[in-house]
Amino acid sequence: MTVSHRSLRPGSAAPLIVRAEDAERVPLPHGGAFLLLADASDTGGALGVNRLTLGPGATGARPHRHELSTELFLVLGGALRFTAAGRTTTVTTGGLICVPPGVPHSFGAAPGSPADLVAVLTPGVDRFDYFRALGRIQRGEESFDSLLPAQELYDVHFLPPED
Repeated sequence: MTVSHRSLRPGSAAPLIVRAEDAERVPLPHGGAFLLLADASDTGGALGVNRLTLGPGATGARPHRHELSTELFLVLGGALRFTAAGRTTTVTTGGLICVPPGVPHSFGAAPGSPADLVAVLTPGVDRFDYFRALGRIQRGEESFDSLLPAQELYDVHFLPPED
């Protein structure tokens, strides 16, 4: 039985099944990529999911917080360097990070190591366009400032740079 990528809706008894080969891939310049698996509109608002691969030492996200959602990271491979609440730690294959709403955090691949992770945001916020924009920014096709007006829309609130 084939189940459509966009089959899960409120009140639906059908599961959401997304095969990796069917997911949109957003390339990143360091050999990594976003794999867009499920947006909030695919899950009745329950969650959003993407897979992120980062080249050795590559930045994943600059310091930010989510006002509405909890964010969960599952490290599938490599080593993720994660900073939250003034503490930096490295989480390796099989490790889990769960960030409650309002907690500033940032992450990237640890120096000398790639990172492969699944990120889940719940409740979900439609953010596929955000990840597409991040890909364009990292590839130098547009500026980071282009994201600033959409912080509320994507529930990604960037912290001012530290001097």
